[in-house]
Amino acid sequence: MKWYPWLNGPYRQILACYQQERGHHALLLHSQSGNGEESLCYAISCWLMCRRQDGIKICGTCHSCRLMQAGNHPDYYHPEPEKGRQSLGVDSIRLIIDNVYNRAHQGGLKVVWLPRSELLTEQAANALLKTLEEPPEETYFLLGCQDPSRLLLTLRSRCLYWPLPAPEEALSLFWLQQTDNFDPLSACTALRLCSGAPLAAKALLQPRRWQERLALCAALSDAIISGNMLTLLPILNQEDDGPLCWMLSLLTDALKWQQGAGKFLANIDMQYLVESLAAFWSVSLLHTQWQQWLHCRRQWHEVSEINHELLLIHHLLNWEKGVADVGTTFSDM
Repeated sequence: MKWYPWLNGPYRQILACYQQERGHHALLLHSQSGNGEESLCYAISCWLMCRRQDGIKICGTCHSCRLMQAGNHPDYYHPEPEKGRQSLGVDSIRLIIDNVYNRAHQGGLKVVWLPRSELLTEQAANALLKTLEEPPEETYFLLGCQDPSRLLLTLRSRCLYWPLPAPEEALSLFWLQQTDNFDPLSACTALRLCSGAPLAAKALLQPRRWQERLALCAALSDAIISGNMLTLLPILNQEDDGPLCWMLSLLTDALKWQQGAGKFLANIDMQYLVESLAAFWSVSLLHTQWQQWLHCRRQWHEVSEINHELLLIHHLLNWEKGVADVGTTFSDM
């Protein structure tokens, strides 16, 4: 398990509740990806399982601790979606439920860790809900979640909601520079692009990924000048929507620049490009483009089996027409 300094506070606060016998049987940890939420939940699980706790520390030597370290504790349940599936089905949940109502194999506690609990199917969520309403003795449920709005309200109401915000930017910057000695300007940009999540920023700063972002910025700059927005297609048409998100962030920054809010830019290493975008379009036209690309990203995620390439071509051609219209307007002036 990797540990991160910004998790110390939440770890102590959560364990204080359990030490004072005020710990809830179901903890819903809300965190965006990249804050280290999995390490936090695993550490809490290890503490709950330990048979010889020393304050907020585990002994590391008892049989339960050794089983957790080996990754095969029979009373620790960590179900994941089947390979090729994006949801967690009811069969997996029912299997766990059948087990937790029995006596613990090691005679201690039972812990169920459900990361991304919003991926539960409706049937699985309802099955879990019934268990949370009448929980078995000596059993704790730890639920991770990135989007609580996708959870059943009744399921959320049975849990203790615990938000895990991103650490302060200064702490994250210090950690990034200590771990990999990243360039400060690039590190700050990556953090802002990742909404302050340090682990996500570190992943973005890896050479190959960072070069993909720089390539998008260069291509966008060229496309504005040439008016040929279709040149962006190969860069945007990737397996993930990272390039699309980066482009949206640049459009957002351009809107900020137009409103005199330049100090709040995310792409602080691309100020020249942000200024170019802000100068090329009016506020209304830029906002229209921003809305269209936001809609594109929503379709990308929510419409199953959608052809990403055709979707991008459609939006790029619409954008190209907007560029041509602006060019015509400028030439008439």
